[in-house]
Amino acid sequence: MREASGWSDGCGVGMALLLATSCGSRTGLTSLDDPSGAPSGAGIASCPSGGPGLDDCGPKRESCCTTLLVQGGTYARTYTNVGGIPNGEADPATVSSFRLDKYEVTVGRFRLFVNAWNAGSGWLPSEGSGKHINLHGGAGLENSAARGTFESGWVPSDTSNIAPTTGNLTCDPNYATWTSAVAGSDNRPITCVNWYEAYAFCIWDGGFLPSEAEWGYAAAGGIALREYPWGATDPGTLNLYALYGCFYPTEGVCTGSSNIAPVGTAALGAGLWGQLDLAGSVWEWSLDGHAPYVSPCNDCAFLGAATLRAVRGGDFSSDTSSLLPADRSTGTPQERFSGIGVRCARSP
Repeated sequence: MREASGWSDGCGVGMALLLATSCGSRTGLTSLDDPSGAPSGAGIASCPSGGPGLDDCGPKRESCCTTLLVQGGTYARTYTNVGGIPNGEADPATVSSFRLDKYEVTVGRFRLFVNAWNAGSGWLPSEGSGKHINLHGGAGLENSAARGTFESGWVPSDTSNIAPTTGNLTCDPNYATWTSAVAGSDNRPITCVNWYEAYAFCIWDGGFLPSEAEWGYAAAGGIALREYPWGATDPGTLNLYALYGCFYPTEGVCTGSSNIAPVGTAALGAGLWGQLDLAGSVWEWSLDGHAPYVSPCNDCAFLGAATLRAVRGGDFSSDTSSLLPADRSTGTPQERFSGIGVRCARSP
């Protein structure tokens, strides 16, 4: 079996260049405020109309930009859960309400971002964009590496680290999901994106990368501290709850990109607030550098200098331990791997 943890499967490392113009300067974005908590996706840049990977996600073939409200609270970032009973709770974090996209970013959605980037001559993120501006009076997430300091948003010196070219997005000839033209894979999750591209995509798309605490809160079901995002049911091997172990489509053997299913295929695996593929499918970048938790945490992220970034959720080849909401893994921000993608968060 291909082992996702460690990402030492020979994929290429990221290169250079990215995108410019403020996300706030784009027109046509509608507010995602919805006190009812109903699904919303209107006005999100990556789903302007129908098409592969844009309006055909999940069992209902709905907008791939559907975004769902996560009601905030305080939970334990570290815990175990066996048979539906949480134990060993530690590292408390308080998370304010936010929206988290129902689906991982598809190849089709990312294709529009690549077009907007236009080989570096098109859209680029502006300095300071991508902050959680709904938090701490507009200052964003508190930096747990230096209490009393807050999120900086996009740093212009990072712009040179991103180049979503076909060469880079096909970092693994066997497992990459990207195709230079629409070719039947556009409703699969985008892979081979490095951290900088994931961050920039979410800015372009009107959102931000979720903090590790936000991502973990949604996967754990908040204070429920679920065993898996969907509950205590064993995930099995029929691709009903999670896509892992290369059981998709049926073999349990890793053979290539055919093991990576369209987003939302494991339709019974929804988390408490409705997000799918929070376990398995592909790992997902978070905003944080990887570091020991700082507790307590109130809308915080580790934003200090860090060699590694935190990724969560496991991938299509992972074992069950990577499906647990409290499980953590890492990658360098320049790293490209055929088992890592992205999911965006948004203001409530």
